[in-house]
This record gives sequence, C-alpha cells and structure tokens, in this order.
Amino acid sequence: MEKKKAKKTTHVGDSARDGAAAAADADSDSSWRWLTHRGLLPTLSFVSLFGLLVRAAVSLHPYSGAGTPPKYGDFEAQRHWMEITINLPAKDWYVNGTLNDLSYWGLDYPPLTAYQSYVHGLFLKLFDPDSVALFSSRGYETHFSKLLMRWTVLSSDVMVFFPAVFYFWYVYNRGRSRGGERCDAAWHLAMLLINPCLILIDHGHFQYNCISLGLTVGAVAAVLSQKDLIAGALFSLALNHKQMSAYFAPAFFSHLLGKCLRRKNPFFEVSKLGLVVIGTFAVVWWPYLYSSDALLQVLSRLAPFERGIYEDYVANFWCATSVLIKWKRLFLTPKLKLFSFIITVSTCLPSMIHQISSPSSQGFLYGLLNSSLSFYLFSFQVHEKSILLPLLPASLLALDDPSLYKWFTHYGLLSMFPLLCRDGLLLPYMTLNALYFLLYHVPGDKRDSEVTALDHEMFDMSISEKEWEDLNVYEIQSLLELLGLKMQPLALHNKL
Repeated sequence: MEKKKAKKTTHVGDSARDGAAAAADADSDSSWRWLTHRGLLPTLSFVSLFGLLVRAAVSLHPYSGAGTPPKYGDFEAQRHWMEITINLPAKDWYVNGTLNDLSYWGLDYPPLTAYQSYVHGLFLKLFDPDSVALFSSRGYETHFSKLLMRWTVLSSDVMVFFPAVFYFWYVYNRGRSRGGERCDAAWHLAMLLINPCLILIDHGHFQYNCISLGLTVGAVAAVLSQKDLIAGALFSLALNHKQMSAYFAPAFFSHLLGKCLRRKNPFFEVSKLGLVVIGTFAVVWWPYLYSSDALLQVLSRLAPFERGIYEDYVANFWCATSVLIKWKRLFLTPKLKLFSFIITVSTCLPSMIHQISSPSSQGFLYGLLNSSLSFYLFSFQVHEKSILLPLLPASLLALDDPSLYKWFTHYGLLSMFPLLCRDGLLLPYMTLNALYFLLYHVPGDKRDSEVTALDHEMFDMSISEKEWEDLNVYEIQSLLELLGLKMQPLALHNKL
C-alpha cells in the first residue's frame, strides 16, 4: 500500500513538473521574450518610445474644430485659456467681463487646469507671442502654433502620465521575476501606455486628460505602496485638475477610510489624511479664498447644469433610454439632478461598504472601476470623452482581467467614433484600432485562455508522500480542480 501511494506521489510530482515545463515552453514562445530578456530598462525604454511615436503620429492629423469658425473646438478652447491666464490676473480668470468673455470658451475646470494653461501659455509666448495675444489670437492656427500646442500635450504625457504609469507598473508587478511573468508585465505596460482611446482624445481631438489621469494613477500606486498621505495629495491634485476625477472619489474615500479604521489610532489616521487633503485644496485654491463671492464664482463654473443631463450621443443610461423616455422634456433639471444623484450613489454603495469593512488592494482597483462606471452611466452631464475614466481602472486590471479590458476598450472606441469622425480622425482611429488588436493578441500570448497566473503557480507545487497521506478526498479534489482537472469524489476515492 505504501509503495502504491509513493508511486502516485511520484506520478503527481512528474505531472507537475511536466506542466511546469510546458508552461515554460509556452512562455519561451511569447513574442515579448526578445525584449524582456534584455532587462527592465530596455523594456521600459522601448515601450515608452513606441508609445511616444504613436502619439506623435496621431498629432499629425486634424483636431477638434480645425478651421471651423466662429468657436472652433477644444483645440481653440485650450489655446484661449492660455491666452486668458497669461494676460489677466488670476482673480479675473473665471469672471465675465470686457477682457474675458465667458461665452467664448470660458474656463470651466478647477484652478489646477488654469495654472497648467498659464505654464503652457508662457511656453507659447516665448516662441510665438501672437498665438496667445489677447483678443487678436482667437482662431489662431498657424503651422508653428499647432506644433507648439501639440508639444505641450506630448510633454504633459512625458512629465505626468508616463512616470505615474511606471510607478504603478513597478508596484503592481513587483516580484515578477520569471520569464513568463516578465512577458506579462511588458504586455501590461504596453496596454497602459498605448491606450488607443486616451491617445486619440489627447493627441487627436486635443485635450490634457493625461494630467488628471496620470495624477490618479500615481495616487493608486501610492495606495498600493501603503503611502496613503501621498495618495491623498495626488488624488486631491487630480480633482483640482478636472472635476470628473470625482468619478474615483467613492473608491478612494472608502478604501482609505477602511484602512484608517483598522489602525491603532483611527481618529489620528483620519485626521492626518484629512489635513493633507484640505491643505492641498487650500494651496490650489489660494487665489480665490479671499472672499466667498470669488470662491462661489469659480465653483459655479465647474457645474454646468445648464448643458443638460447628457451631451451629444454619449453611451450612458440617460442617453440610451431617451429613445423611449424623453428625460429632458418630461423633467426639469432639479428633478433630473436628484434622479442621477440617487442612482449614482446607490450603484457605488456596495463596493464602498465592502472596502470600508474589508479593504484590499484588489478590491480597491475593482472599486475604482465600479464607482467610475457608475458615474459614467448615471451621473449628470456626461459626454463621450468621460469613457476614459472607467477605462483607466480597467487598464490597471488588464493583467488580472484581460477580457474585461479588451471589451471596455472596444466599447470605448465605438462610443467615441462619432466624435472622432467629426474631427476628421478616421484614419488614426482605424489604425489605432488595428494596432491595439495586434498588441493585445500578440502571437504566442493567450490572453483569453482559462489558464491564469494562479494555475501556473500550481505547477511549482510538489507534494511529499507524508503530505499526500494527510490529504482527504475532497482536499485532493480541490487541488485537481485548480490544476484544471475534474473528478467526482467517489471515482477519486476508488482511484486512491
């Protein structure tokens, strides 16, 4: 009997080793192997340079409102904010007047966006003063000025989004030392840096989402690194750059609160975090804290309820159901605000409760996805570009849930098609669609297979004879199921 058991033990050990060898062979066939075996720095450099080249190529195409007066589009809006911020004092940036006509692309983002516009405006003024001259620069579209504007987006990506992604990628993939895991990590980096939706909106349509999303990614990485105070400061900056970063606020609030409540002195931990958040907001809003009127004037610009519950044909609940229910006709804005608030909070609540009661890193990432998707689907005044927010946590989870990321990206690209087609970006749209498909389905990589990292980990297990004797039938059945084998308890008992 003992020999029989020993024989079976050897058989299981051989199977495990055979499985490990098969997994290693599969990993060696990965198309990323040629890059990852060279080391960390070459991998980062190659993927980053390729991402920059893709961005530069997209920048050669048209942008929002190109050559379409009188108001042009988002390109002109960003240029106009640079014009306003470098020619007027900060107290006048959000105030309607003879020098600042708010009906012509008035600032409607928080102060950090205004400061970013000021810095970029100084850059444009240094090389092309006419491009940011007060009044006379409206609709300014020389080849050189467009080159400078594109450069400001590209530099923002390099200085904010790329370092944040590197930080998250390092923290998330720390400890992956084997060949196959390094290949997966390289693939994950490519998915994060070569996101077709973000590239088309920022470098095609023309915006600076890379800044607010980069600050959010940095905050997520800080949370995963247990640097909660840094996370609080970074996410506060993200909120102060674009108010849509509030899509992630329920996840950050619930996770950080849950962690604070589990520490030795919860009140002190919450107070520290609160002071960091308040202090960050105070620094950013300092030019407008001299009076309540100035503060309220800025706040009124950040909530454009007059635009309606949705804008254009955004793929969310309110727009989709408007085919049957004419929300804008049947209900006044206050009622619609109440409806959207109740539904948004209700759909965020389960993940918030979960993270407060049992915070975890993986739960936090899924909480970010849940809260941002809830806001996208049900909140007030959503536009097509808001799909970038739920797409961000989906990309962060791409290694653990690749199928989710794949379909999110496809749906995001589809929902943005009317906007990008209107901008004349059909060629880069189709090209990036194809590039994303190729990168996702790299030959030799099976992203949609049922084999996961956990399955590969099981191949490293070896079971001694003593451990085999200590296992009961149901424990062995569970082990076999993890290895991808299924056997009924009775049949397993007979085999033993």
